[in-house]
Amino acid sequence: MSANGGVAPRVLLVSHTGDLGGAERALLRLVPAAAEEFELSLLTMAEGSFPEEARAMGLRVSVLEGGQVVRLTRHETGSFGSLASSSAGVLRLTRALRSRIRAEDADLIVANSLKAAVLLSIVAGRRRWVWHLHDRLASDYLPAPAVVAMRLLARIGPRRVVANSRATAATAGRLPRGRVVIAYPGLDEAAFADPKPAPGDGPIGILGRLGATKGQRLFVRAAKEIAESDAHVRFRIVGAALFEDAEYAAALHADIASSGLSDRIEGPEWSDAPSAELRAMSALIHASPVPEPFGQVVVEAMAVGTPVAATDAGGIREIVDPDHEARELSDGLSLAPYGLLVRPDDAHALARAMAWLRRHPDEAAAMAARAHEMARMRFTIADTWRAVAGAWREALG
Repeated sequence: MSANGGVAPRVLLVSHTGDLGGAERALLRLVPAAAEEFELSLLTMAEGSFPEEARAMGLRVSVLEGGQVVRLTRHETGSFGSLASSSAGVLRLTRALRSRIRAEDADLIVANSLKAAVLLSIVAGRRRWVWHLHDRLASDYLPAPAVVAMRLLARIGPRRVVANSRATAATAGRLPRGRVVIAYPGLDEAAFADPKPAPGDGPIGILGRLGATKGQRLFVRAAKEIAESDAHVRFRIVGAALFEDAEYAAALHADIASSGLSDRIEGPEWSDAPSAELRAMSALIHASPVPEPFGQVVVEAMAVGTPVAATDAGGIREIVDPDHEARELSDGLSLAPYGLLVRPDDAHALARAMAWLRRHPDEAAAMAARAHEMARMRFTIADTWRAVAGAWREALG
């Protein structure tokens, strides 16, 4: 039964991964509000921390082992050879998924990842489904053939596309009017409850999955540059690599070893307490060399009162400089109302951002305080759910 006493529509949430990344955390944050109106269940194609967390929240979870198909990297999805070698696995998985969806008999299906959307487009038939789009459909992130295919899928497949930023929505191509809904990933009200009063003297940090799209190696290059003139600055890298990023993680460790900063760079290491990690940092560095779809970690840092310097691309500007008020401080570095904006893939500009935050603690504290109040007004889970619930209701028709 729904909160209003009627029969609750059944919604099946589908994801290819068992890992608990940003898209999966964003989905789980919606569950308490969504469960008041809808009967929810989750289907993943791998075991892991994501289905485990969902079970702990009381969700009914089923796991359909996807094998090698769900482990294809986004670059391999654009390779004919990779797809051809996995064709038998794709056939087995789609048959099993079609059977599972038929058994679930949900009123609405929600795809929470690119691979889930592709598979649903094959097996959903006439069933209503919605695509929660957390990734930019652009050639700097996906192979060109995959971009074309994904944009076509967005146009002809789901009833609604729920994009995590306007920047993400813009990469989906020309869609029918009303097809796209913008729902910024929000945080629970409790996340904003106790911001720290000043940046503090903790390390300058970066937090996120270890990978080429997150920029930890760029962070180390910038750290080496600023460390030459600042004998007291310390750094911290929080995160772990997924299996396809093992090579990147090895290169990152080598970079740290050769930088001469092994005694001043903590990590990289995984943490299951990201808010505490962000609170302990004197500043958060978002160093993605490619446009970020949104940037949840930036909002999470704002929530605890930690100043932010972030890559000026993708959805980041919608967070840090929503009214386009930034002014240039130096080449590749701008001061916005709620953080610093840094030219993408520019270690020198990133080092200048770190130096500015170190040399202007009072201005950094004021900037962080403004950012906290702004984020508390704009990026709550209640706002997210209003947008998502509207899209689900419209898709149900």
